[in-house]
Amino acid sequence: MKQFSLFLVFIIFNSCQYFDKQVPSEKELLQKELKAINWKEVDEYPSVPECEKITDKKLRQQCFFEVMGQLIEAKLDIDTLSILYPELDTIEVKVTVFPNATMKFEPQFPKDTVAYDTIKIDSILHARLVDFPKVNPAIKRGIPVKTQFILPVIIKAKDQK
Repeated sequence: MKQFSLFLVFIIFNSCQYFDKQVPSEKELLQKELKAINWKEVDEYPSVPECEKITDKKLRQQCFFEVMGQLIEAKLDIDTLSILYPELDTIEVKVTVFPNATMKFEPQFPKDTVAYDTIKIDSILHARLVDFPKVNPAIKRGIPVKTQFILPVIIKAKDQK
């Protein structure tokens, strides 16, 4: 019995080390978690219904870019952009997909562009790039997030159809 009580006392004194451990503060845990997150990548890229069946992340992203490029090209194909600026064959469009599934389109022109009336091109793009199909926003850790990307859009001349 004396050995048992000695053993019990030994266990109690050794178990105290389990109670003295410091628990990290909430701020420390938050900072550690925030540093672990890669903010440059999303878990799921934006998507359109045509690409929903694709499970591979890269193929789904590629599908989305192709569909968006085709939709933008089709909307600009019926415009006078190719007539006004026949030398303009490609416009880079910055596409922003917001968490509420709305989109914004901004043409990107080189800094030294003086050959084009950028305000006129911008207004044509804003008038034409409306009524897109539903786009599911990008997902990061289960939450919809804003994403931006630049798409090169090919402007077809009327005689190239």
